[in-house]
Amino acid sequence: MKIKIDKFVLSIVVVILIAYLFPQWGTQESKFPINTISSIGISLIFFFYGLKLSPSKLKAGLKNWKLHILVQLSTFLLFPLLVLLVHPFIQNSEQETIWLAFFFLAALPSTVSSSVVMVSLAKGNIPGAIFNASISGIIGIAITPLWMGLFVNEIQSDFDFTDIYIKLILQIIVPVIIGLSLQRFFGAFVQKHSSKLTLFDKSIILLIIYKSFAESFERNIFSAVSFLDLCIILGGVILLFSIAFYLTGFLSKKLKLNREDQITAQFCGTKKSLVHGTVFSKILFGNMATIGIVLLPLMLFHATQILIISIVATKKAAKNSSL
Repeated sequence: MKIKIDKFVLSIVVVILIAYLFPQWGTQESKFPINTISSIGISLIFFFYGLKLSPSKLKAGLKNWKLHILVQLSTFLLFPLLVLLVHPFIQNSEQETIWLAFFFLAALPSTVSSSVVMVSLAKGNIPGAIFNASISGIIGIAITPLWMGLFVNEIQSDFDFTDIYIKLILQIIVPVIIGLSLQRFFGAFVQKHSSKLTLFDKSIILLIIYKSFAESFERNIFSAVSFLDLCIILGGVILLFSIAFYLTGFLSKKLKLNREDQITAQFCGTKKSLVHGTVFSKILFGNMATIGIVLLPLMLFHATQILIISIVATKKAAKNSSL
């Protein structure tokens, strides 16, 4: 039996290899404008989403309260509770630090751009994904500090989040609204060239994957702990993601969500934002000496979630196309 290797999955592996060999291209100091390109690319993706959506379908999607509740409860309740179950087994300060890092990861909101792109790739509910991924970051401003306040002694609350959410509005919400307003003029044209737009979506995903891994390799994040510790943390990250992914899928079936909503629930409800995590870490942990360890599970989760979800999204897209 001949095993067919998906070209997109193979492309992901190649991009990770390139990130390992040439991480300097994806860092903040790089002269290559990768941030600008990815930002413009993400805005264009959401603009095209708006062109694909009719206002009536978007309105109907936003009324899907079962989906919205499931995604937000998975993000802000299921993840923290899963990590809290491990807390009674903590035996020393080193384990406490690692556990706190996992709890910080669990309390974070969902990432926006990659969640929606992956949902689109897997042919899920795009309006529901846009709504849930966007609102998650806003909810996280209140929920994440509250969760962490249970275990961090001093929380600073004078950090300005305005710039982040102005960027979210300009990069995500505004392009969608513009696309929606032009949908009746260019909607048919976009549908006709849907395959080309899918190729564009995948290219932006690969760029996001490269940047995620490049920054990790460039910062030598894997040298902060021993190889055994790294394997344990990575295993914990994969286990946490897998349990949350399975439970979210199980609950979505129990709630009798349709196929598109199940995809959206699993993809949006199991993602965690590296951007929000980096900002929140400055508020919650300040200049703690262990800040690198605190961010380690988050960075591993960020890279892992993109890789796993990319593979799952590709398989679901192929399955849905055959139906």
